[in-house]
Amino acid sequence: MPWNLTSDRPIFIQIIEVIQLDIISGKYAPGEKLPSVRDLAQEAAVNPNTMQKALAELERTGLVFSQRTSGRFITEDTKMIDDLKAALAKEKIEEFLENMQKLGFKKEETITLMTETLKGEK
Repeated sequence: MPWNLTSDRPIFIQIIEVIQLDIISGKYAPGEKLPSVRDLAQEAAVNPNTMQKALAELERTGLVFSQRTSGRFITEDTKMIDDLKAALAKEKIEEFLENMQKLGFKKEETITLMTETLKGEK
């Protein structure tokens, strides 16, 4: 699957976001070994140094950890993963509400429209 990296923001930040999404969506399970820096860089079509920088930042946050000579692994702290998932979801909801407000919708109107939309999906 393509990584769809763009030039509007730093690439290493976008890589961090992709890997975070892969973790919270379950592509990588807690405790699972990540592919090598070289393999991830090739998959993302980026320089290995850029991938290394992104992974180092994920290590700094604790979402990923290194085992000497064995590679990098996803944290086994499921609470950390759940907290990240909730934080990212809240961020997306806030963006959505802000965009709806820009369209002229009040929060109550947005909720009504969302409810109607969800009922229509059944």
